[in-house]
Amino acid sequence: MTAHRNFKLRVRARAAKTGESYTAALRHFRPTPSGDEMPDNTLRIAVAQSTVHEDPTNAAVLRESGAEIRGLMKQAAEAGARLVHLTEGALCFPSKRVMSELGPDEIGPSDWSKAEWTVLQEELDRITALSGELGIWTVIPSVHRLPAPTRPHNSMYVVSDQATVVARYDERMLSATKLTWMYTPGTEPVTFEIDGYRFGLSLGLDVLFPEVFTEYDRLGVDAVLVSYSTTGSSGNEVVPTHARGYAVMNTCWMSLAVPANPAAGVMSGVIDPQGELVAEADGAAGIAVTELHRHDAVQVGREFRRRTRERVGS
Repeated sequence: MTAHRNFKLRVRARAAKTGESYTAALRHFRPTPSGDEMPDNTLRIAVAQSTVHEDPTNAAVLRESGAEIRGLMKQAAEAGARLVHLTEGALCFPSKRVMSELGPDEIGPSDWSKAEWTVLQEELDRITALSGELGIWTVIPSVHRLPAPTRPHNSMYVVSDQATVVARYDERMLSATKLTWMYTPGTEPVTFEIDGYRFGLSLGLDVLFPEVFTEYDRLGVDAVLVSYSTTGSSGNEVVPTHARGYAVMNTCWMSLAVPANPAAGVMSGVIDPQGELVAEADGAAGIAVTELHRHDAVQVGREFRRRTRERVGS
């Protein structure tokens, strides 16, 4: 049994004895820094920034990605986070040229038979097992295989602190390249809950479509986890602006996870319901940690918006 597992058991033992939530019990083991006052009913999350590789046919780089992700998970657990959120392509962000059956010089339909599916699954299984050992939830994007000849989904897996994949979100707003040559689009929003906090999921170009986030507001989420890859894309600077706007418009928290790619000019971070950036990673692989919490003003704003929508029938 690992030291992290022992720590998790101590926290749960206190929660069972006192009737506190896991998060409340955790504060007694990881106290707030001197001079800071932690609001009640908080949830500590970590947003990660990792190295993204583009070749799912290369078993060695897939294992390298898996090892780095597990290292970031351990950092998040040591920081007392209940959830660690990773970027699009964390295990691999397949290149359209690598996957093209006509490539690499010509873009065409992706040949997914070339992917190292067994290695991808093994790395996901290791991440799932480690979530249970550390007692931490993990949101890990990866390609989700579908029976041939159907193209896979570009997905986000939600792994619980009990080492179980409890949900999967499939990117809905695919780019022209993804839709034409690479993936099958998803169709549904996905939510899940940790310690009374409800989360929504957004992947890739979903971040450019406000209706995705309005829908999550209707579903009563406290936060949306946005995974976006800056690899090989332009216009990255608008992504944090969109995220901050959605946070304000929907009075919810936004966690934005991107690759460790300083040249893109975008860093992983967490935005509060007032649109303020409250945690940010630097350009290297690593994590940023903050506390989600509820304020009366946030609840008032959300209730006003919902009552207004009901009144006008929208």
